[in-house]
Amino acid sequence: MRQRHPAAFHTPWRGRLAYVAATSAIVGLAAFAMVRLDFSPGRVLGGLGRLAEFSLMMLPPTPGGRFWEFLHALGETLAIAFLGTLTAAAMAFPMAFLAAKNVVPNVIVHFTVRRGLDVFRSVDVLIWALIWINVVGLGPFAGALAIACSDFGAFGKLFSEAVETVDRKAAEGVAASGGSNMHRIRFGIVPAVLPVLGSQILYFFESNTRSATIIGIVGAGGIGQYLTELIRVLELQQVAFLVLMILVTVAAIDAVSSRLRRALIGDQAR
Repeated sequence: MRQRHPAAFHTPWRGRLAYVAATSAIVGLAAFAMVRLDFSPGRVLGGLGRLAEFSLMMLPPTPGGRFWEFLHALGETLAIAFLGTLTAAAMAFPMAFLAAKNVVPNVIVHFTVRRGLDVFRSVDVLIWALIWINVVGLGPFAGALAIACSDFGAFGKLFSEAVETVDRKAAEGVAASGGSNMHRIRFGIVPAVLPVLGSQILYFFESNTRSATIIGIVGAGGIGQYLTELIRVLELQQVAFLVLMILVTVAAIDAVSSRLRRALIGDQAR
């Protein structure tokens, strides 16, 4: 094979030089970051004993007589994730068509919409939580708004990309039969992208369950508030119980959402 197709096995010296330069740059940047961030393997190894001590203090996990309080807080976390995800998807759905090039040919319109979505997407959910806490006060409402704002930008980007990659034959058929632009979108594009959008929404709901836990630490409601309080007072057995509750909940949501995602896109995958 090498004799018959020598070009396929020959790497130009420029390509090799570029590969070596890129690898060296990455290694050098990693080394520089370690030095600047005072990264020390010795400190990590030295802290393993302290980590083992903390792990032993977390055994056995116990609710400490507060099981129903924790369960209510966990339900609040799920409600924050669900409401935030649903609100973000509902807001992003119409914006996705404005950001899609195959729906809106006007460059200014879809460029402006996409940059606006980037603004929402570039701000982390924890920052949104701090903003909304100062606007509407502490509690789960601020948490739901934070997730909605953060996911609005992400959903808008993903939804618009799904619209742009849809098969155009159905939309062209609707237009050829005399349908308007709205008919083309409603009957030619929306049915084709709905399974993909539904799969993305389910995945984000699963991810936002963990995000809702994190933003609860800054006062946005949910089980995160209990976590931060118990960690500060070193009630590590109750912390371990909360972590187990979160793990079981996320595993259950993952199992259910995976089956739903397969049901939504299974026909297309085959």
